[in-house]
Amino acid sequence: MGAAVTPKDDFHAISLSGGKDSTCLTLLMIERGLPIDAVIWADTGMEFPEMYDHIARVDEHLHRERGLHITTLRSPKSFEYMMFDEPKQKLSCLENRARLGIPPYGNGWPGIRVRWCTGQLKTHQISKELNRLKGQHRLQQYVGIAADEAWRCKGLNYPLVDWGITEAQALQLCYDRGFDFGGLYKIYHRASCWCCPFQRIGELRSLRRHHPALWARLLDLDNRARAQFGPSPLGQFKKNWSVARLEERFANESSSVAAPV
Repeated sequence: MGAAVTPKDDFHAISLSGGKDSTCLTLLMIERGLPIDAVIWADTGMEFPEMYDHIARVDEHLHRERGLHITTLRSPKSFEYMMFDEPKQKLSCLENRARLGIPPYGNGWPGIRVRWCTGQLKTHQISKELNRLKGQHRLQQYVGIAADEAWRCKGLNYPLVDWGITEAQALQLCYDRGFDFGGLYKIYHRASCWCCPFQRIGELRSLRRHHPALWARLLDLDNRARAQFGPSPLGQFKKNWSVARLEERFANESSSVAAPV
């Protein structure tokens, strides 16, 4: 006979993005006495300063209530290294870049087809940690998707959907418990990375107004990308829009508003 197989125990892990839905999920699972063995967050290195403050507050609350700290995951490679310096190794990629006159290193701006930032800085880091846990436990993973986005659910545990909590209700619940995200949701529709090229034009306008230091960094990133990758998609922040062109547009808008009648 073979050796006896020891049954694995359940391990309850929350995937925390830091946004309103996953924060609401974490707060309610704490409040309702549901089991939590880990809260996992991937730090891209490009979060808003207010988000880092928010994560610290959630961590403090989690430790006070459950004796746990957030498990923070980080890629050993930074966003800027991947954007500008990461060597390309696939032969077809190298040949294509040589044909187009693009350097054989750096990923450039993320695009709709290749969102390398999400893949490498978030998804890959979280998947690696979850796979490690699956090797030791019977993993129960909890994801903060609200009831009005239930179509996004894919076979894990989605308590906000089960409880019928919408996105608006999730945000209000966070506010009611003193978690205001440093005002990010008063300014932006999403509290994702500040440099994301998939932001709406209005949110980029808000970034320039409310976070001028980050806007200056974004201008620098885009100038470097255009210098390195030229007019190719890798050097294109948004279709038909460089950050420099947006700066000119927003500056003109501000001048028009300020001009006397």
